[in-house]
Amino acid sequence: MSNDTPLVKGAALPNIPWEDRLDDCSDIVWRSERNPIIPRDLIPRSNSIFNSAVVPFEGAFAGVFRCDDKARYMRLHSGRSTDGIDWQIDPDPIRFVCDDDEIGAFDYGYDPRVCWIEDRFYVTWCNGYHGPTIGVAYTHDFVTFHQLENAFLPYNRNGVLFPRKIGGRYAMLSRPSDTGHTAFGDIFYSESPDLCHWGRHRHVMAPYGPGWQSTKIGAGPTPIETTEGWLLIYHGVLTSCNGFVYSMGAALLDLDEPWKVVARAEPYLLSPQHLYECVGDVPNVVFPCAALCDAATGRLALYYGAADTVTALAFARVDEMVDWVKENAIR
Repeated sequence: MSNDTPLVKGAALPNIPWEDRLDDCSDIVWRSERNPIIPRDLIPRSNSIFNSAVVPFEGAFAGVFRCDDKARYMRLHSGRSTDGIDWQIDPDPIRFVCDDDEIGAFDYGYDPRVCWIEDRFYVTWCNGYHGPTIGVAYTHDFVTFHQLENAFLPYNRNGVLFPRKIGGRYAMLSRPSDTGHTAFGDIFYSESPDLCHWGRHRHVMAPYGPGWQSTKIGAGPTPIETTEGWLLIYHGVLTSCNGFVYSMGAALLDLDEPWKVVARAEPYLLSPQHLYECVGDVPNVVFPCAALCDAATGRLALYYGAADTVTALAFARVDEMVDWVKENAIR
């Protein structure tokens, strides 16, 4: 790939968490030697902490974390870190400020994503409103969170915003589903003029083949804008004889029409292979929810839930991943 033009369109992040790839590793994505970086019991009330989202914030890092408590209720908590590795998570769940009690009194919240757009951080998550749907909120300080209208009707999961407007409209990926952990799921694209009214729905990708992404798929971290297209890291699910297996993959989407797939890799990037990914409350899960990116170097730090129990970290380089997607694209 030519180095004449910067590949990543974004800001420098010189303090990104980073570990060099070991000499005997040839993988595009490699795990942190410190995994899992967040244990299941970091706060007194937690049964597990996983599938969480982090972003750069005021020279350090902040995020929204899925913490299932010891009554096994799914809650969202705010957290801070100076280095993106060691986290201080608020022991009390986020209490969203909402003008409408109808949607403000939700039953649960899980699998958040956080995305900076223009002048604030937006949070999307699976929100309980007569079934799973996509909740939307914003914050300036990770202390006060203002809840907006739910994006879609139930049932829906994996709502992921793009980091800028496309064609003058907010844009989101999602995965329509049903009340349970359904054995189906495609990724769709939707647009909104105001983060309240959503439409112009377009199909993006369906499950593929008999392998790791054959049952269902869902968007992961906020898409990363590159000169080659939007780099989408996503999860795919295989139905094995012992249940679902969640792995991580990648695709490139068109910059102006993101429902059009430029290239989609056939192999996975990362699959459950280590003990903390294979053994937990839900075995055999690698579930990416956040990616920090240093545009100056192309370094990526990928946060993912492992076995629905702990939070782990992996690393990659954008240029290598983009080349790998194109070289291994489904034909």
